[in-house]
Amino acid sequence: MARRVIVHVGVPKTGTSYVQDRLFNNPASLAAQGVVYPGERHDAHFLAALDLMQLTWGGLERQAVGAWDALAAQVREAEGTAIISHEILGFASPAHVERAVASFGDAEVDVVVSVRDLVRQIPAEWQENVKHRRVLGFEEFLEQIRDPARETLISSWFWGVQEVPQILHRWSAAAPPARTHVVTVPQPGAARDLLWHRFASVFGLDPDSLPEGTDRENTSLGVPETALLRRLNEQLNDVVPNERYRQFVREYLVHQTLSKQQTSARLGVSPQVHAWASDLSRDWAAGIAEGGYDVVGDVADLVPRDPLPWVDPDEPDEAEVADAGVRGLAAMTREAARLRDVEIELHAIIDDLDAALQRFRGTRTYRAKERLVRLADENPLARAGLGAFRAVRGR
Repeated sequence: MARRVIVHVGVPKTGTSYVQDRLFNNPASLAAQGVVYPGERHDAHFLAALDLMQLTWGGLERQAVGAWDALAAQVREAEGTAIISHEILGFASPAHVERAVASFGDAEVDVVVSVRDLVRQIPAEWQENVKHRRVLGFEEFLEQIRDPARETLISSWFWGVQEVPQILHRWSAAAPPARTHVVTVPQPGAARDLLWHRFASVFGLDPDSLPEGTDRENTSLGVPETALLRRLNEQLNDVVPNERYRQFVREYLVHQTLSKQQTSARLGVSPQVHAWASDLSRDWAAGIAEGGYDVVGDVADLVPRDPLPWVDPDEPDEAEVADAGVRGLAAMTREAARLRDVEIELHAIIDDLDAALQRFRGTRTYRAKERLVRLADENPLARAGLGAFRAVRGR
């Protein structure tokens, strides 16, 4: 049984995907240090989190049935330290936390919460909504998350996975402050690998011992690209199923194409929203500093920097949106042509196999076997004889 379980519960947009990729891609290096990252597939921890909290997620929840118990069983079978990581675990209720901890047996539990200032988190979360087929504008998103009632799906989810003090409170049943590690995301301009080194120190890993990083790159979109995706969602949401949307829109168009454009205006917040988010971030930083948590980094990382020039994402430059559209259309056309070539090649293979099958069916051996099988269907004695023959042949 694992002696120690480290549960990394987010929050989203704090380097979580990079960390998960690096852990998943290096099982041998982890094992050499007495650490295991359980799960046979890359999304095992995501599916387990869906199952733990009974969340619906575009049909993926059907794949998630039983996933938490399966992952927890691997944790209990592990030796040394086991790591579980997914950013939606921050949404867990006290009951979910209690179930999670109980499923680990007698292992000591540590909790890791990675955090970033709200000025960077707010536009990042809105963009994630757009990437997941929503069409609401940025101003509407802001109105919902700033509504004290928090009654909408958007607002309840945003604060459920982003309100750091409440996440720390809900997970306090799993670990005391001394075993609750708050990893701060450095401000822009810090060393590229600084955040990874912070995570590695919490996990008890040599940061240079996991050489295989991740093929996934930063998939942040600029203002015009996000506007294009919103408009595309309006056209596709009623006609393209989730599986195809994930494959062609989110993966190919967004991740592999539109995110490559780094000269577009970046998403940000207005000066008024910046002031509100900064005040809230400072309050959170003070609470973390006073809470007795193991801060890995600097709580000053949670204090936003001065506002940058702001471009309203609800009023993008239409020429830039058109340019993004042309780039996206060109990429999708290339992909459609490639898939058509694959289809033609597969049809040729099928035709060759069909021709070979027809030739075989014309042989005396095949015709004799066919007559024997037909006779066995009609005659019990022949059927018994065919069964005995197959048993002897090991078929």
